Amino acid sequence: MIKTQIGLGLAAIGRPEYINIRTDNSIDKSEDAFKKNAFSVLNEAYKLGVRYFDTAPSYGKGEAFLQEWNDVNNHYDAVLGTKWGYTYVANWKLGFDGKHEVKEHSTEKLEEQWDVSKQLLPRLKYYQVHSATFESGILENEAVLNQLYQIKKETGLHIGITTSGANQKEVIKAAIEVKVNDDELFDSFQVTYNVFDQSSFSILGDVLKQGKCVIIKEALANGRIFRNEKFQQYNKVYNILEALSKKYEVGVDAIALRFIMDNLQPTYVLSGASNKTHLKQNLKALNFNLTLEELKLLKTLKQAPESYWKERSSLNWN
Repeated sequence: MIKTQIGLGLAAIGRPEYINIRTDNSIDKSEDAFKKNAFSVLNEAYKLGVRYFDTAPSYGKGEAFLQEWNDVNNHYDAVLGTKWGYTYVANWKLGFDGKHEVKEHSTEKLEEQWDVSKQLLPRLKYYQVHSATFESGILENEAVLNQLYQIKKETGLHIGITTSGANQKEVIKAAIEVKVNDDELFDSFQVTYNVFDQSSFSILGDVLKQGKCVIIKEALANGRIFRNEKFQQYNKVYNILEALSKKYEVGVDAIALRFIMDNLQPTYVLSGASNKTHLKQNLKALNFNLTLEELKLLKTLKQAPESYWKERSSLNWN
């Protein structure tokens, strides 16, 4: 089986609610049902060639599901990534009123979450700061940076960051410059990049040229690439994506994923599929390539990052 450039993110299969405008309220949202579905999706992904699996403590039971699946199967070629810095606090309550996850970039939180996450070794390869921002002070927190450096030296892990927000490229640029004992600390960068937010293209190209890892998240813009009457301003986008979808006989999701792979050529682009059907549809992106003219057309769909992230912040958990 050929390994794919598409990885699987567990955000939507580890917890009963997630930020996505496309919802299915008919599914069983019990913890037992989610665990059964998670194992089903993980097994199908591996069977279809997916080898990178990405999770976090804040993905509800996502990290626990991945660890158990990994322990049971012990696939020698599975590559795992997780994060630290966010805690899931919704406790599986549907319609939870408040923040579902709380950020804390402290040495205490790092120690607490690393003590659990290290059980993913030896398959664990990427250990990432979850949502590094200037506001959290993580890139200047010498105590935390030194701890991450020690973990890197003791385990050989790729230490990375994930980013969100309109200033992703500035955060990435600053993170590249972080050194501990004259060694560059960060080896991987997980970034939101899609047909709407293309603002980090140049800096990610530089990162790849330096031999570092780039992992793309939110490739489907939390469902906004699919035609939706609430987003009439995207009708031009929908028309273009649907025309390409018809040409290549795949879903719009596959077009969006293929755009990222052809235009940016990242290390991995994450599927956020919540079931086997969606996963198979996503993986159809591996069956074709977009032309240069089509890539040029899709590049015109970008919007200002400030607008993109303002709209994203208004989306509901469901």
